[in-house]
Amino acid sequence: MYGAHGVGYETYKRQHQVRVIIEKKREKEYVLSQRLRSDLERKIHS
Repeated sequence: MYGAHGVGYETYKRQHQVRVIIEKKREKEYVLSQRLRSDLERKIHS
C-alpha cells in the first residue's frame, strides 16, 4: 500500500478521504489500462 500510494494501510483504513482519493486514482489507472489493452489488441489483430 505504501509503495504504490504513499499511504500506510492503517491510514487508509481510518481516513475516509484518503480512501476516496486512492480509490479514484485506482479507477483512473484501471480505465487507462483497459484502453491500452484494447488498443494493443486492435493493433495485433489488424
